[in-house]
Amino acid sequence: MLVEALRLARSSDAEAIAVMSRDLVEKGLGWTYTPEKVLAHVRDKHTLTVVAASGSRVVGFAIAHYGAEVVHLTLLAVAPSHQRTGLGRKLMTWQIECCKTAQARAIRLELRADNVVAHMFYRSLGFVEAGVVAGYYAGVETSIQMQLRL
Repeated sequence: MLVEALRLARSSDAEAIAVMSRDLVEKGLGWTYTPEKVLAHVRDKHTLTVVAASGSRVVGFAIAHYGAEVVHLTLLAVAPSHQRTGLGRKLMTWQIECCKTAQARAIRLELRADNVVAHMFYRSLGFVEAGVVAGYYAGVETSIQMQLRL
């Protein structure tokens, strides 16, 4: 269970990140963040992809796209074996500190309306609800939009 490092994602991490997204974030919605799409995020100079590694295994990640003043947290996931260990908070702390360094005004994100655990997690980091969008996910699931002003 030891996480050895938080680091910037490498191209070779794209497959593991994509599979975690499919299995943990996108479950029941289809697979949008394929290895090719994740690789594009890893290579994008306006996107910061951070991974948590345990040995050679990716056990968590956070992908954020940096706009001129607002950062969008695209995806965050932690492997079930490493959930409730503070790893998600460490990944978010890294992203928040980078947002502050980049002088972003806010971080925005969406989560499934029925994901109570994620909702409580983001609230514990200071995020507040900013809206609700019916059918946001694959036209069938409602999202809660949240933001953190920096």
